[in-house]
Amino acid sequence: MSSADIVFACALAVMIGCNLYGEPRIAGERVAMQWGFDGKPTWDAPKRTALWGMVVFMLTVRLIIWTATTFAPEKVHGANLGLMLASVIIAASHIFIVLKAIKRS
Repeated sequence: MSSADIVFACALAVMIGCNLYGEPRIAGERVAMQWGFDGKPTWDAPKRTALWGMVVFMLTVRLIIWTATTFAPEKVHGANLGLMLASVIIAASHIFIVLKAIKRS
């Protein structure tokens, strides 16, 4: 198991924990997913889709990186760094979204 896989697993665990913590604390049925420069939400998604869709997105990114490194390793450069960065960025943005949704409730 590489260090990128460890970072990925930790980020995934944090996201799942954040979902389990945040879902009962979010009052509304929709969660803002993006904000404009004025600080107001520009679009939102159903609560379960917003929370668990990000976990599915992260697993999909990992699957794509694994597929590329397995079947076309000569064309892939820096996969471990890319996986670590993607894991941290996706988890951080997910935590931000969940905390904003809890605060908005």
